[in-house]
Amino acid sequence: MSPTTPSTPSPASTPSTSSTPSFEELVAEAAAAPTEGWDFSWFEGRATEERPSWGYARAMGERLATAEAALDIQTGGGEVLASARELPRLTVATEGWPPNVAKATALLHPRGAVVVASPEDAPLPFSDAAFDLVVSRHPVTPHWTEIARVLAPGGTYFAQHVGPSSAYEVVEYFLGPQPEGNRNARHPDSERAGAEAAGLEVVDLRAERLRMEFHDIGAVVHFLRKVVWMVPGFTVDQYRTRLLDLHERIVADGPFVAHSSRHLIEARRP
Repeated sequence: MSPTTPSTPSPASTPSTSSTPSFEELVAEAAAAPTEGWDFSWFEGRATEERPSWGYARAMGERLATAEAALDIQTGGGEVLASARELPRLTVATEGWPPNVAKATALLHPRGAVVVASPEDAPLPFSDAAFDLVVSRHPVTPHWTEIARVLAPGGTYFAQHVGPSSAYEVVEYFLGPQPEGNRNARHPDSERAGAEAAGLEVVDLRAERLRMEFHDIGAVVHFLRKVVWMVPGFTVDQYRTRLLDLHERIVADGPFVAHSSRHLIEARRP
């Protein structure tokens, strides 16, 4: 999503006019948009999300510049890893979704990085102590024992994770109130405990909650198609009534506001 909030509302947040796209037009456009990779440029002018203060991509790039062997877990389309100015001599990325594997390979291969197709829930296909740096931006689940296993002694895991109740205003609009266990999943305290149980030493852990705005219903549809775990099995047909109600709310009252949750974690293998 666009990292800054527009100073003027988008057409979908103003009273309807003849030039304003209709509900059906907005939904059809979003339903046809490609969803592979982690390129969020489609949201430009349609949705915004504050960025964490720590600047993950920049900080990741600084660590990559001094590493000898690095692994990026669940790289998506490779966009974040490719943003680094300098990659280690040995750089490997894993990804489980075939369209993303192809996209990441095309993007990272010219940089000398290898992309390995590996399911998210499978053991990492690398030998023990293979990497002095492991990074990840928004892994579905951090598998701490595997991360600790592939880190060399003295190696570092540096990642930005999605935190608890992230974008739950969106989730609960469609699914209703969620159990506390769901809302508190991915809590940074739980992830600290998981990392420590795997033998890692957590040296930095920071969390922030960040404002999101959806300026038209198409942005909501595209978000739910792209971030598929928010509303599992989401389809426009299944949620058409709720979507239409939300469209009318955005047109009448302005952007639909939610809040993402992020935390930065840095852990070392002794």
